[in-house]
Amino acid sequence: MSMVKESVDVDVPLHTAYNQWTLFEEFPRFMEGVDSVTQLDDRHNHWRTSIGGVTREFDTEIVDQQPDERIAWRTTGGDVDQKGVVTFRQLDQDHTRVAMAIDFRPEGVAERAADVTGVVDRRVKGDLTRFKTFIEERGREEGGWRGRISPG
Repeated sequence: MSMVKESVDVDVPLHTAYNQWTLFEEFPRFMEGVDSVTQLDDRHNHWRTSIGGVTREFDTEIVDQQPDERIAWRTTGGDVDQKGVVTFRQLDQDHTRVAMAIDFRPEGVAERAADVTGVVDRRVKGDLTRFKTFIEERGREEGGWRGRISPG
Protein backbone atom coordinates (compact mmCIF):
# COMPACT_ATOMS: atom_id res chain seq x y z
CA MET A 1 0.00 0.00 0.00
CA SER A 2 1.07 3.58 -0.61
CA MET A 3 0.17 6.61 1.50
CA VAL A 4 -0.62 10.16 0.41
CA LYS A 5 -1.08 12.99 2.93
CA GLU A 6 -1.97 16.55 1.92
CA SER A 7 -3.77 19.51 3.47
CA VAL A 8 -5.08 22.94 2.54
CA ASP A 9 -6.36 25.92 4.52
CA VAL A 10 -9.66 27.28 3.25
CA ASP A 11 -11.09 30.71 3.95
CA VAL A 12 -14.52 29.53 5.09
CA PRO A 13 -15.90 28.46 8.48
CA LEU A 14 -15.48 24.85 9.60
CA HIS A 15 -19.14 23.94 9.16
CA THR A 16 -19.18 25.29 5.59
CA ALA A 17 -16.11 23.29 4.54
CA TYR A 18 -17.39 20.11 6.18
CA ASN A 19 -20.87 20.42 4.70
CA GLN A 20 -19.52 20.92 1.18
CA TRP A 21 -17.34 17.84 1.52
CA THR A 22 -20.39 15.74 2.46
CA LEU A 23 -21.92 16.55 -0.93
CA PHE A 24 -20.16 13.63 -2.59
CA GLU A 25 -21.94 14.00 -5.93
CA GLU A 26 -20.27 17.43 -6.29
CA PHE A 27 -16.73 15.91 -6.23
CA PRO A 28 -16.37 15.94 -10.07
CA ARG A 29 -16.54 19.76 -9.89
CA PHE A 30 -13.17 19.92 -8.12
CA MET A 31 -11.56 16.45 -8.26
CA GLU A 32 -9.53 15.78 -11.38
CA GLY A 33 -10.33 12.46 -13.02
CA VAL A 34 -13.57 11.89 -11.09
CA ASP A 35 -16.33 11.49 -13.67
CA SER A 36 -19.15 10.80 -11.24
CA VAL A 37 -19.99 9.87 -7.68
CA THR A 38 -23.43 8.41 -7.09
CA GLN A 39 -24.58 8.41 -3.49
CA LEU A 40 -26.39 5.11 -2.93
CA ASP A 41 -27.38 5.74 0.69
CA ASP A 42 -25.99 7.58 3.72
CA ARG A 43 -22.87 5.35 3.88
CA HIS A 44 -22.26 4.06 0.33
CA ASN A 45 -21.14 5.71 -2.92
CA HIS A 46 -20.37 4.44 -6.40
CA TRP A 47 -17.43 6.14 -8.18
CA ARG A 48 -16.43 6.34 -11.84
CA THR A 49 -12.98 7.77 -12.59
CA SER A 50 -10.90 8.27 -15.71
CA ILE A 51 -7.20 8.82 -15.23
CA GLY A 52 -4.59 8.53 -17.96
CA GLY A 53 -7.07 6.90 -20.31
CA VAL A 54 -7.97 4.22 -17.76
CA THR A 55 -11.55 4.10 -16.47
CA ARG A 56 -12.18 2.61 -13.05
CA GLU A 57 -15.41 1.99 -11.16
CA PHE A 58 -15.61 1.17 -7.48
CA ASP A 59 -17.77 1.43 -4.39
CA THR A 60 -16.91 3.07 -1.09
CA GLU A 61 -18.33 2.80 2.39
CA ILE A 62 -18.12 5.53 5.01
CA VAL A 63 -16.76 3.75 8.07
CA ASP A 64 -16.56 6.75 10.41
CA GLN A 65 -18.18 10.16 10.23
CA GLN A 66 -17.98 12.76 12.96
CA PRO A 67 -19.82 15.96 11.97
CA ASP A 68 -17.49 18.93 11.49
CA GLU A 69 -14.50 16.68 12.29
CA ARG A 70 -13.82 13.74 9.98
CA ILE A 71 -15.03 11.37 7.31
CA ALA A 72 -13.27 8.01 6.85
CA TRP A 73 -13.96 5.57 4.03
CA ARG A 74 -12.80 2.35 2.45
CA THR A 75 -13.47 0.71 -0.87
CA THR A 76 -15.80 -2.27 -0.79
CA GLY A 77 -15.71 -3.45 -4.36
CA GLY A 78 -14.61 -2.67 -7.87
CA ASP A 79 -11.32 -1.73 -9.50
CA VAL A 80 -9.70 0.22 -6.64
CA ASP A 81 -8.30 -0.77 -3.24
CA GLN A 82 -8.05 2.20 -0.87
CA LYS A 83 -8.99 3.66 2.46
CA GLY A 84 -8.71 7.18 3.69
CA VAL A 85 -9.81 9.97 5.95
CA VAL A 86 -10.44 13.66 5.51
CA THR A 87 -10.33 15.81 8.64
CA PHE A 88 -11.49 19.36 9.32
CA ARG A 89 -9.89 21.61 11.92
CA GLN A 90 -11.09 25.09 12.76
CA LEU A 91 -8.22 27.58 12.61
CA ASP A 92 -10.47 30.52 13.59
CA GLN A 93 -14.08 31.54 12.92
CA ASP A 94 -13.48 32.00 9.18
CA HIS A 95 -10.68 29.54 8.35
CA THR A 96 -10.47 25.75 8.29
CA ARG A 97 -7.70 23.24 7.63
CA VAL A 98 -8.80 20.32 5.44
CA ALA A 99 -6.39 17.37 5.59
CA MET A 100 -6.59 14.15 3.60
CA ALA A 101 -4.73 10.88 4.06
CA ILE A 102 -5.25 8.07 1.56
CA ASP A 103 -3.81 4.56 1.73
CA PHE A 104 -4.07 2.85 -1.66
CA ARG A 105 -2.78 -0.10 -3.63
CA PRO A 106 -1.69 0.99 -7.13
CA GLU A 107 -3.19 -1.35 -9.72
CA GLY A 108 -1.58 -1.76 -13.11
CA VAL A 109 1.60 -0.35 -14.62
CA ALA A 110 0.24 3.20 -15.09
CA GLU A 111 -0.93 3.48 -11.48
CA ARG A 112 2.35 2.15 -10.09
CA ALA A 113 4.32 4.59 -12.25
CA ALA A 114 2.09 7.47 -11.13
CA ASP A 115 2.67 6.52 -7.51
CA VAL A 116 6.46 6.24 -7.84
CA THR A 117 6.82 9.55 -9.72
CA GLY A 118 4.66 11.53 -7.28
CA VAL A 119 1.75 12.06 -9.67
CA VAL A 120 -0.74 10.75 -7.10
CA ASP A 121 0.52 13.16 -4.42
CA ARG A 122 0.26 16.09 -6.85
CA ARG A 123 -3.22 15.04 -7.90
CA VAL A 124 -4.48 14.96 -4.29
CA LYS A 125 -2.84 18.34 -3.61
CA GLY A 126 -4.46 19.70 -6.79
CA ASP A 127 -7.86 18.37 -5.74
CA LEU A 128 -7.57 20.10 -2.37
CA THR A 129 -6.46 23.35 -4.04
CA ARG A 130 -9.47 23.15 -6.41
CA PHE A 131 -11.72 22.45 -3.41
CA LYS A 132 -10.34 25.63 -1.79
CA THR A 133 -11.15 27.69 -4.89
CA PHE A 134 -14.54 26.00 -5.30
CA ILE A 135 -15.75 26.65 -1.73
CA GLU A 136 -14.19 30.10 -1.34
CA GLU A 137 -15.80 31.39 -4.55
CA ARG A 138 -19.19 30.39 -3.16
CA GLY A 139 -18.60 31.22 0.50
CA ARG A 140 -21.11 28.51 1.39
CA GLU A 141 -21.79 24.88 0.61
CA GLU A 142 -24.06 24.06 -2.29
CA GLY A 143 -25.21 20.99 -4.14
CA GLY A 144 -27.36 17.91 -3.68
CA TRP A 145 -28.16 15.44 -0.94
CA ARG A 146 -26.06 15.69 2.21
CA GLY A 147 -24.04 12.58 2.95
CA ARG A 148 -24.45 12.73 6.71
CA ILE A 149 -25.03 9.68 8.84
CA SER A 150 -26.87 9.72 12.09
CA PRO A 151 -24.61 9.73 15.14
CA GLY A 152 -24.74 6.72 17.37
